[in-house]
Amino acid sequence: MTNGKHQGFYFSFITVLSLLFVTVPFILALGFAGALARRAQFAPLRWFGLAYTSIVRGVPDIVFFLFALIAMDQGIEYIRHMVLCPEVTDPVRQGNDFIVCAKAKMPLSSAPEWAHKSYAFFQASVAFSVVFGAFAANTLYGALAAVPAAQLETGAAFGMTPRQTFRRIHLPQMWIYALPGLSNLWMIFIKATPLLFLLGIQDIVYWARELGGTKTGIFDYPHADWRLGYFLFLLVFYLFLTWISERIFTRITRRVSRGQATIGGAV
Repeated sequence: MTNGKHQGFYFSFITVLSLLFVTVPFILALGFAGALARRAQFAPLRWFGLAYTSIVRGVPDIVFFLFALIAMDQGIEYIRHMVLCPEVTDPVRQGNDFIVCAKAKMPLSSAPEWAHKSYAFFQASVAFSVVFGAFAANTLYGALAAVPAAQLETGAAFGMTPRQTFRRIHLPQMWIYALPGLSNLWMIFIKATPLLFLLGIQDIVYWARELGGTKTGIFDYPHADWRLGYFLFLLVFYLFLTWISERIFTRITRRVSRGQATIGGAV
């Protein structure tokens, strides 16, 4: 359990936890941006917010992940090709092939292994942020609409500007209605992390399969099939992670409900 292969297995837990905590701020940022766009008075912006939340939520996650990764990778390489290789006049699209100059590859073939892993992690983070940002936008949009209009009118009656009303009244009370949906979204996000395995990142599911089997495409072990044990360990890990998350969300809900007679209760 202390050889190099298992060190990769242990490090993959850091990869999963890093994805969760690095991506969450971007999910919330995209969620707020999408929710505010849907509430905008400017019609094109409102249509863009509606299109973002509707299209992304309507496409299966794995399809969008694979599409986003391919489109993002080719988009970055195309821009680098245009900037770094202006002397190349051949079209990038040649039939079914996408061909750019060697300097435009992202990352470079000569780059160290950590650069390739970091780039793959960056792509996965962006894909998860865009997908779950759309779900968060829909949740936050509903929460903003659920705040009683009388509360906002009271702020205006006291002479508050729309920005002050939003910051002091609308936003604090919105969390009461948003937290149940956001907590469910967080649980779904945790369960979606094994998609890293399908995106080519060596996460805990990848290592559980590789270390537990007797013979894989890379390793050949003398032991029996241990995959059941490895996957039971992953089951315990995910259950523990969701249990901790439930307790944290319960504390947060109790805190934001303090002094408010809402669905969170009068505390």
